[in-house]
Amino acid sequence: MGIRDNGTREYEGLAEQAAALAAGQVSSAELVRRSLERVDATQGTVNAFRRVRAEAALAEAAAADRRLAAGERRPLLGVPVAVKDDTDVAGEPTAFGCAGEFPPKAADAEVVRRLRAAGAVVVGKTNACELGQWPFTEGPAFGDTRNPWNPGHTPGGSSGGSAAAVAAGLVPAALGTDGAGSVRIPAAWTHLVGIKPQRGRLSTWPDPESFQGITVLGPLARTVRDAALLLDAAAGNHDGDLHRPPPVAAREAADRDPGRLRIALSWKPAFTFTPKPLHPEVRSAVTALARTLAGLGHHVEEAEPDYGLIGLAFVPRATTGVREWVARAPDRALLDRRTLEAARLGRLLGGRVLRGARATEHRQRRRVGALFDAYDLVLTPTTATPPPRVGTLAKMNGWQTDRTMIAACPYAWPWNVLGWPGVSVPAGFTRGGLPLGAQLLGPAHSEPLLISLAAQLEGELRWHERWPEGLSGPEGVADAAARVTSSANGPGPAVPADPAAAAGHARPDAVGR
Repeated sequence: MGIRDNGTREYEGLAEQAAALAAGQVSSAELVRRSLERVDATQGTVNAFRRVRAEAALAEAAAADRRLAAGERRPLLGVPVAVKDDTDVAGEPTAFGCAGEFPPKAADAEVVRRLRAAGAVVVGKTNACELGQWPFTEGPAFGDTRNPWNPGHTPGGSSGGSAAAVAAGLVPAALGTDGAGSVRIPAAWTHLVGIKPQRGRLSTWPDPESFQGITVLGPLARTVRDAALLLDAAAGNHDGDLHRPPPVAAREAADRDPGRLRIALSWKPAFTFTPKPLHPEVRSAVTALARTLAGLGHHVEEAEPDYGLIGLAFVPRATTGVREWVARAPDRALLDRRTLEAARLGRLLGGRVLRGARATEHRQRRRVGALFDAYDLVLTPTTATPPPRVGTLAKMNGWQTDRTMIAACPYAWPWNVLGWPGVSVPAGFTRGGLPLGAQLLGPAHSEPLLISLAAQLEGELRWHERWPEGLSGPEGVADAAARVTSSANGPGPAVPADPAAAAGHARPDAVGR
């Protein structure tokens, strides 16, 4: 697949659909039926969904149309959305990428309850790698989820199904979860906006916290405003949540000027014991984005956070989280060998080591947060490499997987330890047409500032006008499905018809000023 710029699409965005429904220009039944048709047309190729709620979603759409006709108005009334396979939806299993027979859940997760309260129709649950551990979305339980921009490559992970669903136009927005970049990484690799909110901004209930506090839920969308709208609709807490930050108005922030900001451009990832070379096309793309920010009047200069040994706090929390999820699996024999290795490490690092890791968080916040005495936010690459080919990591052993994963994605995970927000935005494309991303990272509760700046960038670069070629509607999705199969079975990456245009944004003149 290549890249097509098409301004004729109707009702593709979350806010567009909500407004059209409220104005009576389209029905929820039409939008949900279109979404389900697109899912069906691409499920054998893009493979974004683990569970599709066709009958239930159509019934909910009919109910939404009756409510709209009666004059009821909600932020997302009648709009189709998707959630990740780790998030409970009543009547559906929560397998989180694992094989085996999981029982259906009796109740919605708190975020799903809030989405329903806002009027959204959940059309299905999207694929995720096993227990969200890796930056790819593949596994024996559901097959390979592929990148709509180039089906020979992964959309990333672990929220790769949600990202692929939005990038392919199957739903206007979706929820993912981010424990080490699992919203931001697939956002970068599928040309989307991905928001990792402040810890606790979106409830993790029925778990008081997720993966010992490092994992949060967050939205994926084509535009900043759509991501902010979904964030507002899903935000809020359950009484059982351990983390309860004060509310923010994300959607309002997307319409505000951010002012003139001091931005630290950071290239140095946190220390690990493995090499992490930065791909030259990633460096070039992020440098161009920094120049765009400078052209918008912001002060941008290179400066590095002092991460210290923050990785020593991440590993015990992550592996303990895996161990806790493994206990829910109905058949451990079906789990990936790497999952069982991580669970064993989680047992070794539990107890005193885990408590010590969590106790260091306030010192790590002070250390890293010292940078914000001089700067308002940090700009980094979202990933160090373009998206790998499908299958690159799937057959590696645990050590090989960790080395390759850290090398590809060294920039996102420290903010999960800190619990602070970040936003990944599109940063252009490689010469071969693969999407790249950049992160805007802030201190505690800084989502409004990050969202305001991201929206300003979007207004300049117009990234939302770029779609994977052939995915402009139900017919286009069906036509593209055949090309996906052909390209996925081919020997090399698909190259856009215009590689020069693919190397930048929709407005290449705005990049690198």
